[in-house]
Amino acid sequence: MAERNTGASQLRKGVVELAVLGLLNKEAKYGSQLVAELATQPALAITAGTVYPLLARLSKGDLVSTHWQESPSGPPRKYYALTPAGRTRQGTLAAEFHAITDAMNSLFGGVK
Repeated sequence: MAERNTGASQLRKGVVELAVLGLLNKEAKYGSQLVAELATQPALAITAGTVYPLLARLSKGDLVSTHWQESPSGPPRKYYALTPAGRTRQGTLAAEFHAITDAMNSLFGGVK
């Protein structure tokens, strides 16, 4: 059973960057907002301990920019937005993901 969970974990890690970039492609978001939105899809649910290092890596790679914004309830929040390079990366990853899922569906007659 542990092997199965490890496999699912590896698959999830492979798509989490794409999921985060896809959510940021719509609009700038703060970290806990991303965690909450991903949690609506159980297969993509991640913790803050996963999302913040990913956001730091994306920021260091100039794929996302950051800015602070006052919060109506609590301290200011750090928002993340895609840069032009981030939009390009999101498009590239999405195309690669679709090619892989198309190939898998072809091999298995539709993965469900």
